[in-house]
Amino acid sequence: MKRLNNMAYNLRPLKQMSHPTDLIKQFTPNWFTMNMGTGILSLMLAAFPYQVAGLHLLAKGLWIINIALFIIFSILFIGRFVFYFKSAKKLLKHPVQSMFLGAIPMGLATIINGFLIFAGSQMTPIALNLWWFDAFISIIVGLLVPFYMFTNQKHSIEDMTAIWLLPIVPAEVAAASAGFLAPHVAPAIGRYVIILGYALWAFSVPLAFGILVILFLRLAWHKLPHRDMAVSTWLTLGPIGTGSLGLLLLGNDAPAVFTGTKLYIYAKTAYSVGPIGGLIMWGFGFWWLIIAILMTFRYMQEDLPFNMGWWGFTFPLGVYTSATITLFRLTGMELFQVIGAIFVIMLAFFWTVVTSKTLHGMWHGYLFKAPCLSIETGLPDKDMRCAD
Repeated sequence: MKRLNNMAYNLRPLKQMSHPTDLIKQFTPNWFTMNMGTGILSLMLAAFPYQVAGLHLLAKGLWIINIALFIIFSILFIGRFVFYFKSAKKLLKHPVQSMFLGAIPMGLATIINGFLIFAGSQMTPIALNLWWFDAFISIIVGLLVPFYMFTNQKHSIEDMTAIWLLPIVPAEVAAASAGFLAPHVAPAIGRYVIILGYALWAFSVPLAFGILVILFLRLAWHKLPHRDMAVSTWLTLGPIGTGSLGLLLLGNDAPAVFTGTKLYIYAKTAYSVGPIGGLIMWGFGFWWLIIAILMTFRYMQEDLPFNMGWWGFTFPLGVYTSATITLFRLTGMELFQVIGAIFVIMLAFFWTVVTSKTLHGMWHGYLFKAPCLSIETGLPDKDMRCAD
């Protein structure tokens, strides 16, 4: 009966919520996954490997919408800590919702890259300053959340899913963004951006691959996660796609920014290693992509409930698509052009479906739930109280 009462509360229409401040009190960081999905779609539409009239304009429109969403979500997130600090501080102790703190820097990274594509060279200083900030919070999240996993949270292999990757991956997303940013700034600055980009890549990718090994073992031992976490399997594409993209972009940029320096000889090596390493990681990602598709079809035989985790269909596929299109541009192989176009179409389809369901959930209010109250975690009621 208690669970039914909780569900009845969560299903109240948004326009009938008891007070407007409920939007703040019930706000969760997983809303920033909407920024991740919308942002990566805008970037991939702009990078579509074939000429399509009006596509760039549509991409720019989505990028502007994404900025507005990020500002709104940031205000709500900060407001939760300002007005409901007692409950908000418990977020870090929650073994699932704390992972979504990684969505904040990853969502911001899509906006930063958009400045370089849609806003013109005059906005490069803004993109650079935002990138430094993004790199900083990526490092903080990548350290703080695992530390709380080790000291305050309860985890088990049986309950483990790919969401463990969420606080780890932001650093390599920032690394890939560094590769995109470096050609737009002065070489003296670009050198620091590239060096930090490689450091951020190393900060994230090896650890993320270790988590993938644990995930493989968990799936073999305990089979598929609960249906509420079905989409989490797609998150495996995130570290692989951004890891591949980082090697491709950083290696391609290195010779230009290090010309005339002692590091130029190493930059030429990075230029050669980039496509090879990027292609190897892309192939590894293709295995996980097929597995994610097969698992999704398996879950579709059941009643697959919608939750904010469905945004996992978008960003991981988006960064893998970005690596695919970058491989086409660096190698000229039409195979990657065709596959990249197919992936962009898939991404647009997933985004359309998830956005429509998200808007429905926003209107009816059942997606606004405090971090520790989320029924999608599968935790017992006694572990879900945080809005007192």
